[in-house]
Amino acid sequence: MTAVDPLTQRLEGPQPAMEVARDLARRGVLIGPVLVCLGAVFAGSAGAATVAYALAIVILNFLLAAFMLARAAQISLALMGAAALMGFVIRLALIFLAVMLVKDMSWVRLVPLGITLIAAHLGLLFWEMRYISGSLAYPGLKPHPKQY
Repeated sequence: MTAVDPLTQRLEGPQPAMEVARDLARRGVLIGPVLVCLGAVFAGSAGAATVAYALAIVILNFLLAAFMLARAAQISLALMGAAALMGFVIRLALIFLAVMLVKDMSWVRLVPLGITLIAAHLGLLFWEMRYISGSLAYPGLKPHPKQY
């Protein structure tokens, strides 16, 4: 039996992280109009713009996380672990920067921005849990039943 070196071993084949992130983004776009309408109801047009901006941050955050993991896994498994750990810190810094850049603009309402950032991250993750496969036979999303 040969030992696997995580510094040189790379992941080949499908990219389950990207598949899950694309599905999360699709769900975010589906629920987006409802959330923007809620923002408009509670905070007017500024609330709608704020919610749309926050939802875009959330979707881009999920896509960036998956992209970083997928690209690092193609190089080495050790780099994938480093991308997971450092990528989290980098993405948190990017979210912080995205908020700080717009916090003083007239169309931004900080309370809806914060609520949307937190609720959309958690809500989309909990929603996606129903569609994730827990099996190594089907990494990523559960297979769809065949339609006859």
